Amino acid sequence: MLNKISQEIKQMINTYSQEDQIIFNNQTININENDFSTIKETETNKTITFIDGGQAEIISTGNFCLSFIRVFAQTFKDNKKTEQKKHEFYLFTKAKWQNDDLFYESKVYGSSIINSGDLLISSNDSTIKTGSERAPINKITNMARRFAELSLANEVKSDYILLDGTLEPTFKNEEKYLQRLGTNVSSLAKSSSLFTTSGNSPIILLNKIGPQDNWSYFLKDKTYFVKLNSKAKHVFRFEGNKEILPTLVRNSQDALFLGYPYGLILTDKLARVSNSEKNSLKVKFLLKSENKEIIDYLATSNAHDILDNLG
Repeated sequence: MLNKISQEIKQMINTYSQEDQIIFNNQTININENDFSTIKETETNKTITFIDGGQAEIISTGNFCLSFIRVFAQTFKDNKKTEQKKHEFYLFTKAKWQNDDLFYESKVYGSSIINSGDLLISSNDSTIKTGSERAPINKITNMARRFAELSLANEVKSDYILLDGTLEPTFKNEEKYLQRLGTNVSSLAKSSSLFTTSGNSPIILLNKIGPQDNWSYFLKDKTYFVKLNSKAKHVFRFEGNKEILPTLVRNSQDALFLGYPYGLILTDKLARVSNSEKNSLKVKFLLKSENKEIIDYLATSNAHDILDNLG
C-alpha cells in the first residue's frame, strides 16, 4: 500500500510540461524561462530593516484570552547590525454579545502601536473563521500581532524594510495598516500555497528549470519567486521593491539557513516568546492574590493539556 502511495506522489511531483501554468489570484500565468532574472550581489551603504513578531497566550478560555505580543525590528548597514526597536504589550480579548451576534472586543496594554478599536470583530467574520464554527477567541492574538508588525514597519526609518510573510490582507481592517506602508517595504514568505494547473508546486518547478545562480522570477505586479543563494535549495515568495534583492543576497549566506536572510532569522529569534517566558508570565499573573478566582476558568479549556500530559 505504501509503495502505491509513493508511486502516486512521484508521478504527481514529476509532472511538468511547457503548458503548465501557475495559479495566482484565481488567474493562470504561463511558465516562461525568459521571466528569470539574475540577482547580482552588490555592496551598498543603504540600510535594511527586518521585522518579525512573537506571541504567547498567557490565559485562554472560551470567553476571554490574555496574550503577550512582541514585535522586533533589526536594522543592518553594510551587512552589520546597527539600530533595533521593539514593542511589547499585553492583549486582553473578551467575548461580547452585541447586535444579535457574538463579538470579540480587545484592549491593548503597554503600547499604543495599534488601535484597540481595529480589533473589534464578529466571531463569525470570514477573515478569522475556519469552517462553519465561530472563530476561537485566541485568533485575535494573530490579528493583533500582524497589525503590530505592519505598524512597526511604518515607524522605522530605513532605506529598505522586509517583513516576514506577504503583503496581502488577511484580516478585517488589515488593509488600513497596509495602505500606510511606504514603497520601501517588502515581504518574504517562507512557504507558499500556490499551485500549478497540473497540481504541482511552482516553487519546485522553477527551481528545476531556473538558472544555477541567484535569481528572481516575475509572477505578477510586485510579486516574484526568488532564490537568494546559488547553493540553496529553497525558493521564496517575494513581494515589493525589487531593488532590495541584491542586498538580501548579501544577507542570505548564513549556513544556519542558506538562502534565507539572516536578518529574518535574527528577528524571529529576538521576537519569539519562549515557553519558559510564557510560563513565567503566567505564574506571575496567577500568583497575584486578586487573580485566584481566574484559575477556575482555566479548567474550562485545559482538558487537552491534561490529555497531552497523560501521553
